[in-house]
Amino acid sequence: MGFFEIIGLFVCLYYLFNIICWCLLDSDIELFIKEKFGEPIASLQGKVVWVTGASSGIGRALALKLAKHNVRLCLSARRIVNLQHVKAECLQASTSLQSDDILILPMDILEIDRHTEYFERVSNHFDGQLDVLVNNAGRSQRALFKDIDLKVDRDMFELDVFSIINLTRIYVNYAIRNLNGYGHVAVTSSAVGLISVPNSASYNGAKHAIHGYLNTLQLEQPDISVSLFCPGPTYTEFLENCFTDKSGKIYGETVKPTDKRMTAERCAHLMATAIANKCNVNFVGTFPVTLLLYISCYYPNLKKLAMTLLGREGLNKIRDSNKKSS
Repeated sequence: MGFFEIIGLFVCLYYLFNIICWCLLDSDIELFIKEKFGEPIASLQGKVVWVTGASSGIGRALALKLAKHNVRLCLSARRIVNLQHVKAECLQASTSLQSDDILILPMDILEIDRHTEYFERVSNHFDGQLDVLVNNAGRSQRALFKDIDLKVDRDMFELDVFSIINLTRIYVNYAIRNLNGYGHVAVTSSAVGLISVPNSASYNGAKHAIHGYLNTLQLEQPDISVSLFCPGPTYTEFLENCFTDKSGKIYGETVKPTDKRMTAERCAHLMATAIANKCNVNFVGTFPVTLLLYISCYYPNLKKLAMTLLGREGLNKIRDSNKKSS
């Protein structure tokens, strides 16, 4: 076998290996490798992590995962009773955390004028230590582009973009002043931050925007780690509380056990792994989500073909297993 034949065989085997991984793994290959061989979640022990939207879903599961590794936590959300339950679960899961190691901070992330006040409360409680800010609060959407009121677009961006950017800017300036410019910002983005899907125009736009903002932050402040974590469909309350086409109207549908989705616990484990390893952009999900994301990110011509073959109904079926195209 000649030199070029060997090179050709190597290339074929490389792509075959990648395709198999795209089909079998529930994360991108980088995160899979980090999970097996990178920094363990336990490396975060003793650090202070602030998780917004911590009362349910991925935020709650992430808090529990970090607490198991004795990470000190600030838990924020609007529902104080839920936060109290999560705190109790975290203390039970931990082997060393005490009550003062977990701060409950009732907070409406949309109260942007109070972000500095909230931030100072966290900083003061932990004696100026805040190692990671996890922007997890947010909502999704189900509505056709043609039907969406502009007020919904504004509401979506206020919650999923501007509240995150404002809190992040406060943290970045804190890190520059107090941490020699070092710090770590993590965001629960979405697979739609990398690939648009039908029936969620406002949500697609918001997630693309947050990537644009935080990628710029990383270019300007390279000592501040930025982790954009992009889950596909997950078993949470997210679907029930979705925005729709009208302001104030929620989707109201619940996730069903027969849906093909990643569990919040598995999602949180992978997100904690991404944080521990200071990964930049990672995506997770059940097949065929990861395969579609790889095609979309690296093979735009194949993306166009895949989207044409799947169509709106096919994409909606992947996203919400029990839903038909509307």
